[in-house]
Amino acid sequence: MNLGAPFVQILLLLGCAVAVVLAFRRVRIPSSLGYLLVGVLLGPHTAGPVVDALPLQALAEFGIVFLLFTIGLNFSLPQIHALRHLVLGLGTAQVALTTAAVGAIAWTAGLAPAAAFVVGAVFAQSSTTIIGKQLAEQGDEQARHARLALGMSVFQDVTAVPFVVVIPVLAAAGAASLGGALAWALAKAALAFALVFFAGRWLLGPLFHRVAAARSAELFTLTVLFVSLAAGATTHALGLSMAFGAFLAGMVLGETEFRHQVEATIRPFRDVLLGLFFVGIGMLVDPVALARVAHWGLLGAVVLLGVKGALVAGLVRAAGIDAATAWRTGILLAVGGEFGFALLAIGLQAGIVDEALGQAVLAAVLFSMIAGPLLIRHHRALAQRLAPAAPAETPAPLPPLPAAEVQVLLAGYGRVGQSLGHFLESEGIAYAALDLDAERVREARLAGEPVHFGDSSQLAVLQALGLAQARLVVITHGDTAAALRTLQQVRLHHPRLPVLVRTRALDAAEALREAGATQAVPETLEATLALASQALRQLGVPAERVARRVQAERAGHYRLLRGTFAGDATHADGDAGAAERLQALQLPAESRHVGQPIASLPLDGVIVSALVRGGRRRLQPAPDTRVEAGDTLVLFGAPEALERAAAALLR
Repeated sequence: MNLGAPFVQILLLLGCAVAVVLAFRRVRIPSSLGYLLVGVLLGPHTAGPVVDALPLQALAEFGIVFLLFTIGLNFSLPQIHALRHLVLGLGTAQVALTTAAVGAIAWTAGLAPAAAFVVGAVFAQSSTTIIGKQLAEQGDEQARHARLALGMSVFQDVTAVPFVVVIPVLAAAGAASLGGALAWALAKAALAFALVFFAGRWLLGPLFHRVAAARSAELFTLTVLFVSLAAGATTHALGLSMAFGAFLAGMVLGETEFRHQVEATIRPFRDVLLGLFFVGIGMLVDPVALARVAHWGLLGAVVLLGVKGALVAGLVRAAGIDAATAWRTGILLAVGGEFGFALLAIGLQAGIVDEALGQAVLAAVLFSMIAGPLLIRHHRALAQRLAPAAPAETPAPLPPLPAAEVQVLLAGYGRVGQSLGHFLESEGIAYAALDLDAERVREARLAGEPVHFGDSSQLAVLQALGLAQARLVVITHGDTAAALRTLQQVRLHHPRLPVLVRTRALDAAEALREAGATQAVPETLEATLALASQALRQLGVPAERVARRVQAERAGHYRLLRGTFAGDATHADGDAGAAERLQALQLPAESRHVGQPIASLPLDGVIVSALVRGGRRRLQPAPDTRVEAGDTLVLFGAPEALERAAAALLR
């Protein structure tokens, strides 16, 4: 096989990325920094092999497109409107004030206004990835300051979208015509918004309903890729960023029942292409030039951390929150963000930022991100030094974050799932459901029920619905293979979370329990149990005794109910495929086992559930009961085990 240069470069890139990112994850360093290092190692400014950057940059652009697409999915207009007060106001104010303050400092230092604006915009971004990962490792993600910081950092991504529109305009406009150019850019943005947003509302919903009805994961993936790139192409044709159009398309789909499944589908493409984006950024790093501007990079990192941290703390304090929480929030948000690299790349591509300035700004953001985990780990002690006399945290509530906190996740929303959901609703228990029937999901959502289109066997979909906060997962559909895949995902990441599974087939219950189901409920056996309990109640058996019998049967995995005779398969009533059954065997006089106790019989996994002697039936005979010639043993077990036991007893 002839391995051409492009193939060798791809192998080199992938191998280096796997090795570096794996090593970084082992020492708990963000993967984005690992991709940056890969870019430095394979870039044109270091010794050793070099990967051609042009094809990489073309692919990496799609990473930003998909990033903005997923941001749009998570911030639809109703959600933004609901969170328009504290978090949205503080997030927007932080980005605007940081951009203005840092831009003013850079302009005073001698930069051109457009370049100073780009530097301010880059420094205004924070790393949601670093903040969230470090807080989760510390078990601190539910604290007030953590929730506030994470909410503001997420909204930074939304407020950064105008920068994507404005920065390319700055390169083409002189100082005199800048106002007109910005106005024209905003007009084109409004036109793009109308085309993508309003047309998308008419087209995307019906399109995804048709695609979902086809029940093809491949077709769904192709549609997601097509929609995100088509929206980007629309805005690109208007002279705007492709990422802006993808963001608008994401906002449209964020209001539909397909949001979680779309996000799970696009995530692998986004993560891989964003990795390539960071590799491309790393290729821009010139270690020699970086060494020349290292002092400027360190100074920029100090400005970034100091100015942004102090501004955030002041804004949070002005909102009426105590000083300790304000400073802790400011320290968390002070670290630079990955999206700043995207804005810097746009500025470099547009010619607003020259190479030397780009290296200094890149170094400043990198230094702040490297220091970020250390600052977050010790942010409590730092805040106490900055606000030593601050009172304890007040219980003033924060507005809710976009993620809905559900207690129960329902996998499947058919007859059983809907009935269970209605019971949960009547008890005031919050739940969310997943189903792959697009028409059923549409009608349920129209009725105001919390159901979403999605595949419950995909971990990303479960996590988007709130798997981490859920107290219970119930798999209500009848697809055993899909239930096993869902169990595997839940058990791998949440081994202690209770999972109940409904199954139609009797032989699937044991496999589901072995896969990690807390309880597998065979539908036919539960129906029989309900019928038996009603019959006993009608016959005057006390309710307490009936309840005890029902509970004992469930605890014993329905052993009494599973014990049925096979009969003629042509007259089977739905349980002919049971893994275990009953078989009656009369012990002949010539059997060598006559006179032996039941405990000594060669049963090998088979249970004697009853013994018939002289026309009288004894349930669950004692192990020391000696069998006699002519006794009928009622055996319970798997078909193969029953055959072996019968052959041994008849000898």
